[in-house]
Amino acid sequence: MLKSEIDQAKEEILAISGVNPKKCMVCGKCSGTCPNYDSMEYHPHQFVQMVENGDIEKLLSTKSIYSCLSCFACLERCPRQVEPAKLIEAVRMVVERQRGPQHLEPEAIPAHLDDDMPQQAIMSAFRKYRK
Repeated sequence: MLKSEIDQAKEEILAISGVNPKKCMVCGKCSGTCPNYDSMEYHPHQFVQMVENGDIEKLLSTKSIYSCLSCFACLERCPRQVEPAKLIEAVRMVVERQRGPQHLEPEAIPAHLDDDMPQQAIMSAFRKYRK
């Protein structure tokens, strides 16, 4: 990606999330409380730092954006109310917007299912990624 594209993606992520990553003091409490910590390539405090430092290209290509449960446990533990989950969700939205509209068709859903996935998550994903 070009520097201008990276800067534009960073601005979009910050605008969508409404988070100020400069408030982060990298204490790691958000990552320590994350229930999905082990399945993430980049952890919540790393997301915040990567957005702040402009390492956007790595974030746009990681599968960790889909590992976030959006449970906001990270927010509850953050002493400065940085809200890493909102940043992760914003990165996910930027990636999905780049993929374009209507990329999740009902016929493709069975290929993504497993026995442990709740129906609520399926419907939520269908609504979110069909826009």
